Amino acid sequence: MISSETINGYLARLASREPTPGGGAAAALHAAQGAALVAMVARYTTGTKYEQHAGPVSRIISSADELVGQSLRLADADQDAFQGVIDAYKLPSGTEELKAVRTASIRDALVQAAETPAQLILLAGAVVDLATELFEVANANVISDIAAAVDAARAAATTARVNIDINVVAIKDNEARSRLADQTDGLEDKVILAADSLVKRVRERILG
Repeated sequence: MISSETINGYLARLASREPTPGGGAAAALHAAQGAALVAMVARYTTGTKYEQHAGPVSRIISSADELVGQSLRLADADQDAFQGVIDAYKLPSGTEELKAVRTASIRDALVQAAETPAQLILLAGAVVDLATELFEVANANVISDIAAAVDAARAAATTARVNIDINVVAIKDNEARSRLADQTDGLEDKVILAADSLVKRVRERILG
């Protein structure tokens, strides 16, 4: 599991000539880092000075911590889904019956491989939403980390989008392909726009 690896161990696997982990896992870790940064800024926004915001800040901390865990689970899920695609392509196709089973297995595996990054885009959006809420009351000494958090979430969303695309175009079943496209098209747009807006606001506050 990626969550139990050292950073060096994970990066060595990422750099290896192996199919997993790949871009999908990297995207999930972008989201995990974004959520962790939100949690860090929120923890610096506690104490007497921020007492009037204690309730919302506490909720943000709890939510951000949960998003870290969810992101790591999606990193592992992405690995598993892509391995499922690889395994499906390796199925025998020597008879018409075997060929039909292989075709259906590939379709189902590709759909699953696209659904995981779709979940990640939604999670990245949740990170940006928390960061946006926190920005209004955040400790000014760590305000730049709000921008770092949403930049990481944006990277998660845009990388996940590409991973959806490459799986969608590989699906030969037109109905499944169309259904998946309808479910995922434009998912990342809101995340990107919200992240860009918040980074701009952070920079404006820093630069005065």
